[in-house]
Amino acid sequence: MADKKTGIDQALIRDLANILKDTDLTEIEVEQDDMRIRVSRNGNTPMMMPQMPSFNFQAPAAAPAPVAAAPAAAAAAPAGRDLSKAVTAPMVGTVYLSPAPGSRPFVEVGSTVKEGQTLLIIEAMKTMNQIPSPKSGKIVEIIIDDASPVEYGEPLVIIE
Repeated sequence: MADKKTGIDQALIRDLANILKDTDLTEIEVEQDDMRIRVSRNGNTPMMMPQMPSFNFQAPAAAPAPVAAAPAAAAAAPAGRDLSKAVTAPMVGTVYLSPAPGSRPFVEVGSTVKEGQTLLIIEAMKTMNQIPSPKSGKIVEIIIDDASPVEYGEPLVIIE
């Protein structure tokens, strides 16, 4: 009867908590009708929030971010390094230069790449994301180290 008063599906919350435990995720959120439920393993209690119709993420609003991130990355780069031809990180995560530990890297300095060829992998939320080359050219510098954390917009590789 308490379920009907609050409108909270406790079985759903338990199922979500079990999914977190089984998959080692730290947080999961679902939307159902006019209710949004988020379950987190970082000590917060499960929470219910009404869905806000005016709350929308729009792709055009996110587009200016790389432009703003590029000057900050350029300021952090040593003098003489031209980052205008750098491939930047499309997400936050951990960079891996090879498909498996101990295996040959996807690319090396001096190698020629084709557009669409995998340059490296960024692991984000336990998902391996292959980062393709945006253009054909020659790898002149690999800026990031293997297994290192990377921020959104951070330069990774320079292709000429």
